[in-house]
Order: sequence, then structure tokens, then C-alpha cells
Amino acid sequence: MAVPVAFFALFFAWPVVAIVGRGLRTGDGWQFGRIAEVLGDADIRGVLWFTTWQALASTLLTLLLALPAAYAFARLDFPGKQLLRAVVTVPFVLPTVVVGTAFLAMLGRGGLLDELWGVRLDTTVWAILLAHVFFNYAVVVRTVGGLWSQLDPRQEEAARVLGAGRFTAWRRVTLPALGPAVAAAALMVFLFTFTSFGVVQILGGPAYSTLEVEIYRQTAQLLDLPTAAVLTLVQFAAVGAVLAVHGWTVRRRESTLKLVDPERTSRRPKGPGQWALLGGVLLTVLVLVLLPLGVLVERSLDGPDGYGLSYYRALQTVDEGGGTFLVPPLEAVWNSLQYALVATVIALVVGGLAAAALTRRAGRLVRGFDALLMLPLGVSAVTVGFGFLITLDRPPLDLRTSWILVPLAQALVGVPFVVRTMLPVLRAVDGRLREAAAVLGASPLRAWREVDLPLVRRALLVAAGFAFAVSLGEFGATVFIARPDNPTLPVAVARLLGRAGDLNYGQAMALSTILMVVCAVSLLALERVRPDRSVSGEF
Repeated sequence: MAVPVAFFALFFAWPVVAIVGRGLRTGDGWQFGRIAEVLGDADIRGVLWFTTWQALASTLLTLLLALPAAYAFARLDFPGKQLLRAVVTVPFVLPTVVVGTAFLAMLGRGGLLDELWGVRLDTTVWAILLAHVFFNYAVVVRTVGGLWSQLDPRQEEAARVLGAGRFTAWRRVTLPALGPAVAAAALMVFLFTFTSFGVVQILGGPAYSTLEVEIYRQTAQLLDLPTAAVLTLVQFAAVGAVLAVHGWTVRRRESTLKLVDPERTSRRPKGPGQWALLGGVLLTVLVLVLLPLGVLVERSLDGPDGYGLSYYRALQTVDEGGGTFLVPPLEAVWNSLQYALVATVIALVVGGLAAAALTRRAGRLVRGFDALLMLPLGVSAVTVGFGFLITLDRPPLDLRTSWILVPLAQALVGVPFVVRTMLPVLRAVDGRLREAAAVLGASPLRAWREVDLPLVRRALLVAAGFAFAVSLGEFGATVFIARPDNPTLPVAVARLLGRAGDLNYGQAMALSTILMVVCAVSLLALERVRPDRSVSGEF
């Protein structure tokens, strides 16, 4: 636990505490009276209520639509499965401002629904909920599907032989085994929607505001740091309560599972039921995922002289008069790839060590650390970004001009995904296998390498894919610390969207399409890496 504890203490706890302290502490001491004053504001209470219920609704809707897809990708074998699984993950890497813009083009004035049926959904809560499902669909599919694909189907078959129906066998055998993974996915979706910023700001209009939007408004527009600090503390309290409930329920449902090679559990669909389920999943993916992505591609090609590559060619030059970038926007692609690779390595090391420590059940301290690992997903990215600037500014940690600052911020968001993806699988490994290896003379390190690693290798690849994806798309904290001569793709997209003119908008759509393709290719490459079956097959 030493490495994860040190990492979070230096690059999360210290910056956040420092920025909150600046907001609540003056020359006369701590101003705790501001807490009651802010919470007594009816408008703030309305923001808190909307933040909570829309996050719950978004989480339930995402689970409802994505769990059938998790089953289809885990247990059904169909043409194009690997490619489609990679494409499904693409929305998660897109900056939230791009997601909001894509749905605005579909649901807003002059959008697809408006042109076909004269219906507009922008500035309604339905546009926000649909965009959240689009953004978080892959979280459920990959987190739950990763474990589902390794559950031994013979256990459910045995229940059916003993007289249980198909649904009863699934409810009593498979569902309890999937419980920790479903809870982990629901937790991540809730935290992301609870702190939603770009989607709500673009689609919600002035009628809807989350805590994250309000923190940004109080900090960047009203320069009211004390109010922003109080709202950050409210986020801490709310997220802490959710994590405590999650940890308590998951510990009650933990159990050792029999894991098998995913290749042995995937079969061609049989019967009208499975074919209908697969058809429904494919239709959902088409409407919910592929259609918004298609809007991005169409907008990137619709140039001033008709369809073509004019916006892509404009990415290779510097706008001398505008001063948006000091380098051609296309260089952001290479910058993002380098940052994301470094952030993925950091997230895998820190998250892997944390997940390994959490499987040992070493008392309340370790269980408390399990909850703390999720806090970066529930804390304002604005707070983290400002905190980096005011804390990492003096030796021996003067990192303001260092390139490593961006991967560190990206890894903070990637670590929780690594932990939540690997932990259910690590806890499902039978401890007797480690004990047998130790009896045969294996050291703890060799036992982990020979027993745990082959069984969790696929979960490790899924975790790497998630860490890489969230690093590519991280925007909230990176926008404050990325240097003008080394912008990342999300920062470049946001800067282009923030400037008027069709050329800037078209270049933003072109960069978003490039980001989408880079993510899809990277995840498809990971899908083609197969775990070593020599060990897992023996067990």
C-alpha cells in the first residue's frame, strides 16, 4: 500500500486540501460560518437536489440499457464482436464538451429530430440523461462483461439440471457472482454523472446546473472561492457517503468464484430469445452510440465547399492571427498519445498494487483506503487543477513546467478504473491456489506471477484499456495545466469550440473524429491480445 498511499497523498489529498483551505481560511482564521450560509441558499439546495436525482436516474437508465450488452459481449459470439466492443468504448474517451455538442446537433434546433419530426429535446433533462448513457455505456459493458465472460457457465447449467428455470438459475447463481462488478460499474457511473460538467452546461441550458457546473461558475466567473470551497466539501461528503454504502454492501457479497478462459464461455446465439436479445443490443448500439458518432464524422467532413477534408488540412497549420495554439492543432494527437501511455503505466502500477493490497482483507484501514481510491471520480476537476497549480510550485516538487504533470493528473482518474476492474476478479481467485503454490516452494512474488496474473490478465488488459481511454479524454484538470505549446486533444477541441466561426467548429469536429479513431484503434489492439491459456486452462 505504500506506493498508492504516497501517490494519492501527494497528488490528490494535498492539492485538494490546499485549495479548500484557501477558500475557507482568511487572516482572521477559518470561516466555517460560510458553510451554513451557502447551504442555506435555496438555489444551492436546488442544485444539490438536481445533481443527486439526475445521477441516480442516469445510473439506472445506463444499467438497464447496458447490462444486456454486457451479456451479449461476454457470452455470445458474433461477427464483428471485437470491433464493435472497441467502438462501444469510444464515447467514453470523448471530452464531455464534444459529447454535449454531438447531442445538441441531434436533439437541438436544426438537429436530426427537429428536421425529421419537429421535436427538440435540448434544455430538457432527457437530453442530459441520454448523453450520460451514451458516455457511460462502456463502463457497464466492459466492467460487468469482463467478469461475466470468465464465470463458469457449468454452475448455472448445474442449477438447471436440478430443476431451476433459466431465469431462476441466473438469478440465484450468476447474478450474485456478478454483484460486485455490477456495484462497481454503478458506482463509477454515478460518480461521473454526479460530477457532470460539459454535458449539463451545453444541453441543460440555464435551467439545470450540477455541483460541478456551480463550482466552475463560482470559481471562474464570480471569483467566489469560499462558496466554491463549500461546494467542494459538499461533494466530498456526498461521495464519501456513497462510497461507504458501496463498500459495506460489496463486502457482504464477496465470494470466491471459479474463473475460466473467456474463450470457453462464448458461443453462437441459440434460439429466438438469444437472437432477439442480440438484435436489441445491436439496435441500441446503433441508435445510442453509432448515430452520435456519425454526427461527429459528418460535421467534420461538411466543409465550406461541400464534403471534403478541408477541416483536416487546416489542422496542419497555425492560425497566426488568432493565437489559439502555438503549434499546429494536429500536434495534439502525438501529445495525447504520449501523455496517455505514461498515465496508463502509472495507473496500472498504482492501481494494481492497491487492488492486490485490498484483496488481503487487512482490516478497516485497507477497507477505508478502498473508498478513498474512488474520490478522484467524485471531486471537482476544477478543484484538482487549481490545486496542482498552487501546491506543486516549489522544490522539491516544482512541476509546473514539467511534462509529467499532465500524466499525473490523468492517472488520478485512471487509477479508480484499474482498481474497480481488477478487484472483483482478484477477489474471486481461490486462495487455495496461492497456498498450494507456497507449499510447493514458490515465493509470494512467484505465486502471484504464476497463479494470480494468468487468471486476471484479461481484467488487467481491460483496466489498461480504460486507463488509456480516460487519459486520452481527461479534460477538467488538464485544461489548467497543459502548456500552450503541448496541448492535448480534449484541450485543443475545447479551445476550438470556444471560438466563433465555422472553421474553428469544423476543426474541433475533425480533432474529435481523430480522437475517436485513435481510441478505437488502441482498444481494438488490446482486444486482439489474448491471455495465456496454459495456466488458466489447468485450473
